[in-house]
Amino acid sequence: MEGFMMEPTLNIIKGMCIMDNDGNRILAKYYDKNVLPTVKEQKAFEKNLFSKTHRSNTEIIMLDGLTCVYKSNVDLFFYVMGSAYENELILLSVLNCLYDSINLILKKIVEKRMVLDNLEIIMLAFDEICDGGVILDADPSSVVKRVDLRNDDIPIAEQTVAQVLQSAREQFKWSILK
Repeated sequence: MEGFMMEPTLNIIKGMCIMDNDGNRILAKYYDKNVLPTVKEQKAFEKNLFSKTHRSNTEIIMLDGLTCVYKSNVDLFFYVMGSAYENELILLSVLNCLYDSINLILKKIVEKRMVLDNLEIIMLAFDEICDGGVILDADPSSVVKRVDLRNDDIPIAEQTVAQVLQSAREQFKWSILK
């Protein structure tokens, strides 16, 4: 079969991951069930990926049939994975959006402790950038605008438990300070 071509698809992103500087997963999402279908396979891949990238100055690597772009900052590594034939510039724009969104969310203090303290908002940012491997947004400011909803604007029935607790804490704090 000559001239074999892959069918174009919107499912560009195979996975996104944040790891600490010891190679431990902080947050990861994989979108293609044919690529790294189990947590065990994902963690083995992440360990291998980290070992190959944590001392490297490059920002792209081919590993296990995936194109991986990455960036490190203080004590974190940010990864975006696509298929071997995927355009690296598209993957890089998603990586930059992920990093810049987190940078805006955390007010330029991008480090492990802050990521863990704001994990639910960062999870929302993951979902706003990519859904099922399809890139939804590559503009960090619009991602941040959508995930940075104020608790006061959300009806209590639609708030997460953490949002309700945070709101209660704020009200309690202000009642004591009066």
